[in-house]
Amino acid sequence: MERIPILRMGNFLLVTIQVDMHDQLALTLQDDLTSTIERTGAKGVLIDISGLDIVDSFIGRMIADISAMSRILDALTVVVGMQPAVAITLVELGLSLPGVKTALDVERGMQYLRWVLEDKEPVHGRESK
Repeated sequence: MERIPILRMGNFLLVTIQVDMHDQLALTLQDDLTSTIERTGAKGVLIDISGLDIVDSFIGRMIADISAMSRILDALTVVVGMQPAVAITLVELGLSLPGVKTALDVERGMQYLRWVLEDKEPVHGRESK
């Protein structure tokens, strides 16, 4: 069964999606990620979607659901690397991803998590409303 790797980086988890997401893979990621957060006590999750060229409404909802589930498990999620076409598609589908934090790249996403959870240094994170 195909799986998306989840890497631990200190108190954070990094998920890099480098394949086109299909529904079953998204559900497997949801299960794997929530289990990993619970098992490791991670406080932050970076989801790098720079490899996604297109999304549908299901994948958009899954990103929002993963972020909400992570919050319930006491971990902040930042989605990074969103391509302009993906952002446009999500808005056209009516999915503004409320409560989902975003950053342009992994480095800025990591800075944001450190600022919020550890250092409190100013960064350029964004939140959908």
